[in-house]
Amino acid sequence: MAKALIGSVVAPRDLRVAEELAALRGRVRRLEAEVAELRAERDERIAHELLTMAHPEVEPALSR
Repeated sequence: MAKALIGSVVAPRDLRVAEELAALRGRVRRLEAEVAELRAERDERIAHELLTMAHPEVEPALSR
């Protein structure tokens, strides 16, 4: 029981590490979302280029 009580007490140093870890995880999530967005944009550009090369006179149906 003593171990359970001691384990529930968190040292200030551990709190700082936990806060930093949470901030880093948030940053990683934001960067992963940015990477996914950039990949989608890249794939869209590549698809447009391929369509243009295959049929230069045809405009894609879902063009912006």
